Amino acid sequence: MTDVAVIGFAEAPNVRRGHGTTSGVEMLVPIFREVLAGIGLSKDDIGFWCSGSSDYLAGRAFSFVSAVDAIGAFPPIIESHVEMDGAWALYEAWVKIRTGEVDTALAYGFGKSSAGDLRRVLAMQLDPYLLAPLWPDSVSIAALQARLGIDGGVWNEKEMAEVAVRARAAAMTNPHAQVAGQFSVGTLLDQPYIADPLRAHDCAPVSDGAAVVVLACGDRARELCPRPAWITGFEHRIDSHGLGLRDLTTSPSTAAAGWAAGVDAVEVAELHAPFTHQEIVLSRALGLGADVLVNPSGGALCGNPMFAAGLARIGAAAQQIMSGRAGRALGHATSGPALQQNLVCVMEGR
Repeated sequence: MTDVAVIGFAEAPNVRRGHGTTSGVEMLVPIFREVLAGIGLSKDDIGFWCSGSSDYLAGRAFSFVSAVDAIGAFPPIIESHVEMDGAWALYEAWVKIRTGEVDTALAYGFGKSSAGDLRRVLAMQLDPYLLAPLWPDSVSIAALQARLGIDGGVWNEKEMAEVAVRARAAAMTNPHAQVAGQFSVGTLLDQPYIADPLRAHDCAPVSDGAAVVVLACGDRARELCPRPAWITGFEHRIDSHGLGLRDLTTSPSTAAAGWAAGVDAVEVAELHAPFTHQEIVLSRALGLGADVLVNPSGGALCGNPMFAAGLARIGAAAQQIMSGRAGRALGHATSGPALQQNLVCVMEGR
């Protein structure tokens, strides 16, 4: 099978409430133009398109069809969709190239999280028989996970605040970040709880946004990008859907995906952690040492557009390689309650 590399990445600004509709078209048109211009391609040159979004976030069936308007009605395209974060759309695009069907592919994800009450909307992900009827919201579930870790001595509130301090400082160099700035741990710990033991800084903001990543194979990638980010491992694993059936202070699916993808000697890791304690869980599951730069973009804590934030983590990790700032990096995406599903993409420069 042919080698595949990331050759382009772009994302829309992460904002609390965008002016566009839930179709995503207004966010996608500018970043399609940006990423294609950056690699010297037109829409006609893309062999396969794949999107990631959600009907229950948009509030209507087949909502992704409207987003195709951002591509254009003519000429016809080969297109697919996943009801997941765009990172899983990227996985499908990667498989499409690996099997030799096309030599270029574009994956995108988008979400207008501000269109509804996100904490309640995400309750729709839960087990429909036992959990969803109780309507536990996403922040409350994360708070239960955080409390288990604190009471078990796995992490503490100070360590959680340190994650937020680092993320916000890193985001100061990211023009697309929604939250950024210099803060002290003491200042953050003085803030009130919003869902004990979580404070506002422990939770990703509600964000509207979109992201796009372009893939190409072999010599085609070398023609289009001076330093492609070659994908050396791409794996996805799932833990139990039942929250009471797994240890929420660990993430076996992340560990398994990381092992299968070949996570070793990475210099940079972009982790999709919507809560501070989840970055701790993911770092430990992947065995990341103190020498690994985690979330130099600020990560999801500084901008978390649903169904685009995971794809953006892979794109941001690839950008570290394409720019020459790193030789080997990983991007991670998660979906479902309390880190239920996890995907790991390992890339390197050559």
